[in-house]
Amino acid sequence: MAAAALAALPRVCLGGEGWSVGVNYASHSNAAEEAVAEVERAGGRARAIAGDVANEADVIAMFDTVADTFGRIDALVNNAGIVAPSMPLAEMDLARLQRMFDVNVLGAYRRIAATSRFGSPNEYVDYASSKGAIDTMTLGLAKELSPRGVRVNGVRPGLIDTEIHASGGKPERTAQLGASTPLGRPGRADEVAQSIVWLLSDAATYVTGALLDVAGGR
Repeated sequence: MAAAALAALPRVCLGGEGWSVGVNYASHSNAAEEAVAEVERAGGRARAIAGDVANEADVIAMFDTVADTFGRIDALVNNAGIVAPSMPLAEMDLARLQRMFDVNVLGAYRRIAATSRFGSPNEYVDYASSKGAIDTMTLGLAKELSPRGVRVNGVRPGLIDTEIHASGGKPERTAQLGASTPLGRPGRADEVAQSIVWLLSDAATYVTGALLDVAGGR
């Protein structure tokens, strides 16, 4: 049986490599089913699984569903994340901050993803802070689990052209800022996905505790 992974972003690449993929989603069921179809067209198996990573019961059910469907879980791509409309940190209310950290930080802890280097001043300080926490978790967990043969790495996307920017109220953000990167453009989701697929592969068996910036040199 092909290896099974709980993932979203690198789904098509994993499908092409013969993986079985559990595609988690919180509310966009149509997008999740489209992802399943993409994996299957690429040659893999997939199943869409509803669940809010901020809800412990949902996370447990998610893992159980993947294991029941595919027989086992070999890898986890922990890439759930949200943003909210950009504003200075002092203007953010507690409900926003609570949701941000419930999903971006505690959600990742429950499921065990270069913004954290810049801090996103006056835009997404809460988001950047949450991703900085994931960096620290990656480093510590890599050391903790290495004796068991489990590798833990982090991929830190830079200015990637995805819909997350529109959800934060700035759909033009990547086009405007992408030109300032050394490579002169925003990145694509598939470029991030390829990095993740490599880290999951046997080509990266001596890589753990790494924070890989996929950021166009920014």
